[in-house]
Amino acid sequence: MAASRYRRFLKLCEEWPVDETKRGRDLGAYLRQRVAQAFREGENTQVAEPEACDQMYESLARLHSNYYKHKYPRPRDTSFSGLSLEEYKLILSTDTLGEFKDMNKGMWKKLQEKFTARSPEEKPKAWAQTLPRPRT
Repeated sequence: MAASRYRRFLKLCEEWPVDETKRGRDLGAYLRQRVAQAFREGENTQVAEPEACDQMYESLARLHSNYYKHKYPRPRDTSFSGLSLEEYKLILSTDTLGEFKDMNKGMWKKLQEKFTARSPEEKPKAWAQTLPRPRT
Protein backbone atom coordinates (compact mmCIF):
# COMPACT_ATOMS: atom_id res chain seq x y z
CA MET A 1 0.00 0.00 0.00
CA ALA A 2 2.92 2.38 0.70
CA ALA A 3 4.12 1.87 -2.86
CA SER A 4 0.79 3.00 -4.31
CA ARG A 5 0.79 6.08 -2.05
CA TYR A 6 4.29 6.92 -3.21
CA ARG A 7 3.33 6.55 -6.88
CA ARG A 8 0.21 8.72 -6.42
CA PHE A 9 2.31 11.49 -4.82
CA LEU A 10 4.91 11.19 -7.59
CA LYS A 11 2.23 11.54 -10.25
CA LEU A 12 0.81 14.59 -8.46
CA CYS A 13 4.29 16.13 -8.31
CA GLU A 14 4.80 15.53 -12.03
CA GLU A 15 1.49 17.21 -12.87
CA TRP A 16 1.87 20.13 -10.46
CA PRO A 17 3.37 23.11 -12.29
CA VAL A 18 6.44 24.97 -11.04
CA ASP A 19 6.30 28.75 -11.28
CA GLU A 20 9.83 29.92 -12.05
CA THR A 21 8.94 33.53 -11.16
CA LYS A 22 8.48 32.52 -7.50
CA ARG A 23 11.93 31.15 -6.76
CA GLY A 24 12.05 29.84 -3.18
CA ARG A 25 8.31 30.46 -2.67
CA ASP A 26 6.66 28.12 -5.18
CA LEU A 27 4.13 25.60 -3.93
CA GLY A 28 5.04 23.03 -6.59
CA ALA A 29 8.71 23.09 -5.64
CA TYR A 30 7.83 22.89 -1.94
CA LEU A 31 5.52 19.94 -2.60
CA ARG A 32 8.32 18.07 -4.40
CA GLN A 33 10.69 18.74 -1.53
CA ARG A 34 8.21 17.50 1.09
CA VAL A 35 7.40 14.33 -0.87
CA ALA A 36 11.12 13.59 -1.19
CA GLN A 37 11.51 14.02 2.58
CA ALA A 38 8.45 11.95 3.46
CA PHE A 39 9.31 9.09 1.07
CA ARG A 40 13.09 8.91 1.53
CA GLU A 41 13.14 5.18 0.84
CA GLY A 42 10.84 5.46 -2.18
CA GLU A 43 8.28 2.67 -2.48
CA ASN A 44 9.77 0.91 0.57
CA THR A 45 8.94 3.80 2.93
CA GLN A 46 6.70 2.84 5.83
CA VAL A 47 3.98 5.44 6.38
CA ALA A 48 3.37 6.05 10.08
CA GLU A 49 -0.08 7.59 9.65
CA PRO A 50 -1.71 6.23 6.47
CA GLU A 51 -5.04 8.00 7.04
CA ALA A 52 -3.34 11.39 7.40
CA CYS A 53 -1.23 10.67 4.33
CA ASP A 54 -4.29 9.79 2.26
CA GLN A 55 -6.12 12.86 3.51
CA MET A 56 -3.17 15.08 2.56
CA TYR A 57 -3.06 13.55 -0.91
CA GLU A 58 -6.81 14.06 -1.44
CA SER A 59 -6.56 17.70 -0.33
CA LEU A 60 -3.66 18.40 -2.67
CA ALA A 61 -5.40 16.58 -5.53
CA ARG A 62 -8.51 18.76 -5.04
CA LEU A 63 -6.36 21.89 -5.17
CA HIS A 64 -4.54 20.70 -8.28
CA SER A 65 -7.75 19.82 -10.11
CA ASN A 66 -9.33 23.22 -9.28
CA TYR A 67 -12.16 21.43 -7.50
CA TYR A 68 -13.14 24.50 -5.49
CA LYS A 69 -12.86 26.83 -8.47
CA HIS A 70 -15.46 24.71 -10.27
CA LYS A 71 -17.60 24.11 -7.19
CA TYR A 72 -17.79 27.83 -6.33
CA PRO A 73 -17.51 29.68 -9.65
CA ARG A 74 -16.97 33.42 -9.63
CA PRO A 75 -19.49 35.53 -11.51
CA ARG A 76 -16.70 37.71 -12.95
CA ASP A 77 -12.94 37.31 -13.25
CA THR A 78 -12.07 40.62 -11.64
CA SER A 79 -10.66 41.80 -8.35
CA PHE A 80 -11.11 44.87 -6.21
CA SER A 81 -8.05 46.48 -7.79
CA GLY A 82 -9.08 45.79 -11.38
CA LEU A 83 -5.72 44.15 -12.19
CA SER A 84 -5.54 41.13 -14.47
CA LEU A 85 -4.11 37.73 -13.57
CA GLU A 86 -0.95 38.47 -15.57
CA GLU A 87 -0.43 41.74 -13.70
CA TYR A 88 -0.80 39.96 -10.35
CA LYS A 89 1.73 37.33 -11.43
CA LEU A 90 4.18 40.07 -12.37
CA ILE A 91 3.71 41.89 -9.06
CA LEU A 92 4.06 38.71 -6.99
CA SER A 93 7.18 37.49 -8.76
CA THR A 94 10.29 37.15 -6.61
CA ASP A 95 12.16 39.76 -8.65
CA THR A 96 9.44 42.41 -8.29
CA LEU A 97 9.03 41.75 -4.56
CA GLY A 98 12.81 42.10 -4.19
CA GLU A 99 12.65 45.48 -5.92
CA PHE A 100 9.86 46.59 -3.57
CA LYS A 101 11.95 45.45 -0.62
CA ASP A 102 14.90 47.52 -1.84
CA MET A 103 12.63 50.54 -2.31
CA ASN A 104 11.28 50.19 1.23
CA LYS A 105 14.77 49.78 2.61
CA GLY A 106 15.75 53.08 1.02
CA MET A 107 12.69 54.78 2.47
CA TRP A 108 13.45 53.37 5.92
CA LYS A 109 16.98 54.72 5.83
CA LYS A 110 15.70 58.16 4.81
CA LEU A 111 13.30 58.22 7.76
CA GLN A 112 15.97 56.94 10.10
CA GLU A 113 18.34 59.72 9.04
CA LYS A 114 15.62 62.34 9.40
CA PHE A 115 14.73 61.42 12.97
CA THR A 116 18.14 60.62 14.43
CA ALA A 117 20.16 63.30 16.17
CA ARG A 118 23.02 64.74 14.14
CA SER A 119 25.39 65.01 17.07
CA PRO A 120 25.36 63.75 20.67
CA GLU A 121 24.82 67.26 22.08
CA GLU A 122 21.70 68.01 20.02
CA LYS A 123 19.36 65.61 21.74
CA PRO A 124 20.05 66.74 25.33
CA LYS A 125 19.71 70.41 24.35
CA ALA A 126 16.31 69.90 22.77
CA TRP A 127 15.20 67.85 25.75
CA ALA A 128 16.56 70.40 28.24
CA GLN A 129 14.66 73.24 26.56
CA THR A 130 11.35 71.54 27.25
CA LEU A 131 11.97 71.30 31.01
CA PRO A 132 10.59 74.05 33.24
CA ARG A 133 13.25 76.28 34.74
CA PRO A 134 13.77 76.02 38.49
CA ARG A 135 12.52 78.99 40.59
CA THR A 136 15.09 80.93 42.55
